[in-house]
Amino acid sequence: MSQHLQKSINPSTESFLYKKALLTLDQYVEGIRSGNKVILGQAITLVESTLPAHQMLANGIIEACLPFSTAQESLRIGITGTPGVGKSTFIESLGLFLIEKKKKIAVLAIDPSSQNTRGSILGDKTRMGEITSREEVFIRPSPAGTSLGGVARKTRETIILCEAAGYDTIIVETVGVGQSEIAVHSMVDLFLLLLLPGAGDELQGIKRGIVEMADILTVNKADGDRLALAKQAQKEYKNALHLMPPKSNGWSPEVLICSGLEKEGISEIWNSIESYLELANSQNSFDEKRKKQSLYWMKETIWSALKYSFYEDPKTKELMIDLEQEVLDGKRSPFSAAEQLLKSYLNKK
Repeated sequence: MSQHLQKSINPSTESFLYKKALLTLDQYVEGIRSGNKVILGQAITLVESTLPAHQMLANGIIEACLPFSTAQESLRIGITGTPGVGKSTFIESLGLFLIEKKKKIAVLAIDPSSQNTRGSILGDKTRMGEITSREEVFIRPSPAGTSLGGVARKTRETIILCEAAGYDTIIVETVGVGQSEIAVHSMVDLFLLLLLPGAGDELQGIKRGIVEMADILTVNKADGDRLALAKQAQKEYKNALHLMPPKSNGWSPEVLICSGLEKEGISEIWNSIESYLELANSQNSFDEKRKKQSLYWMKETIWSALKYSFYEDPKTKELMIDLEQEVLDGKRSPFSAAEQLLKSYLNKK
């Protein structure tokens, strides 16, 4: 695990928390349960902190909030797509639609690059101006960090707190690229892939694995001169899905078109989401999926902690310098070097 993971979302966050008197565990939980956005934000900051005292308090808050985070009371939607696909505009249109349906929405991000960029969702807050100020909406950027695993784990814990605060629809947006989609898929109930109008090269540019993960594919920006292109792309993607293996729950991913800008096609997307929910609930697959995800994150957390402990061990660091050089010089195989490092580390414990 990268040492950068030890950084909090803001360099001054931990000193701020030191200066500011912390609430008690019961006060945090009561504030979260009452829907207090300020206390919810403070609790999430504790989750993002790496100070042992903050981590201990955050763990207690999360444990206390778990009973209020259930598949029967919330829906977690992952949204991904290539840069420029219009995720912010789409999320705002979907959010406004859901507010009309009396939903409470939390918008979170997965962005391992946010240490430098501060996460594009910070800029998105200005682009999502219509929902940012709404009482029914809570928007939170991802914590800074170069480790995707660390950022993703903190986002998953944030989901639990948001659900306990009464947000029944959690939207998790991938801001980064690459493995971000896999991380989001491992913490949501439904995975929505946004696509650009135009097939051909665009179709080839999307990794098969990401398409296979998607439960709903939506061609965005289907407006004006791009409407015909969007319909053509919809046809191409439908044909491509025939080459994909079927979902284990029998769901056949749908390909839809919409315009986040014009707020067109949003109701059709929601109808598709509700159809997916109906099928999943009839098979009790939501609960099972969340249970598997919980076990995945337990093991992922163990793996990350062991990895960090190994690489930060002083004796291991010292021995690794010599063994790395021997491997580079061709005097020792990488497997033999790894075995010696592990033996040295494990014997020490």
